[in-house]
Amino acid sequence: AETVVTGIVGCAGLLPTVAAIKAGKDIALANKETLISGGPVILPLLKKHNSMCIPADSEHSAIFQCLQGVPAGGLRKIILTASGGAFRDWDAKDLHKVTLKDALKHPNWDMGAKITIDSATLMNKGLEVIEAHYLFGADYDDIDIVIHPQSIIHSMIETQDTSVLAQLGWPDMRLPIVYSITWPYRLSMPYERLDLIKQGSLTFKEPDRAKYPCMELAYAAGRTGGTMTAALNAANEQAVAMFRNNEIGFLDIPKLIEYTMEGHKDNVIAKPSLEDIVETDAWAREYGATFKKPELII
Repeated sequence: AETVVTGIVGCAGLLPTVAAIKAGKDIALANKETLISGGPVILPLLKKHNSMCIPADSEHSAIFQCLQGVPAGGLRKIILTASGGAFRDWDAKDLHKVTLKDALKHPNWDMGAKITIDSATLMNKGLEVIEAHYLFGADYDDIDIVIHPQSIIHSMIETQDTSVLAQLGWPDMRLPIVYSITWPYRLSMPYERLDLIKQGSLTFKEPDRAKYPCMELAYAAGRTGGTMTAALNAANEQAVAMFRNNEIGFLDIPKLIEYTMEGHKDNVIAKPSLEDIVETDAWAREYGATFKKPELII
């Protein structure tokens, strides 16, 4: 095989991806955590082995598709679209009532439990911001998130001349996965074709940063860089696991992540090795597990 599809959930996908790159394979990346945790190691490795990394995630595939034909220096801004997740229509004051069953009800996409919960907290979008930074070289100030409830526009780019290019389609992961393998070719596929008249309308709104604190934690980790993104990712995986086990509440997820980031801030390695990243990942999971659910004061 010339291309390896990396789709293992979580940071567990990092080492197999490294092995595939060292074997001279191109990567069809369906595992965002590989770049989020290992970006400082993966990018130089891709260059060393002359391997390509083509995104299979819907948002990053959309950006990649929009960038075809855009010359170097032509990109001005990346605009990631988000459905808003399971609680986009909930008031923030009601989120303390959230159950696991509630968090697993995604309005548009049929996905695994972990990524569905990440979508509910909008950490999924925060992680995608970090991934976009590594994939496309955009500064964090030039990556925006917009809520798009219909999930028809999968993401957009703005070019230097203010033109905005978007990739549209029904919410179906098959297309970005196939394109990540067949690029630069376009295969005729038997999928339902997008009908804008049938869709009717496309709407957008700004994400509520107070309602979704995970988003800002991801931006903060990305701007810190080094091993902080590995700590963020591992803490999030630990928090989601503990939420699924009913050890913490939904609103404790960002608190556990912030607790872990705070514990790591004095030990960040700016230019980590693969071993540093793996060690940070293990440390953050252990440290995150020590988070105590705040007691209710009655």
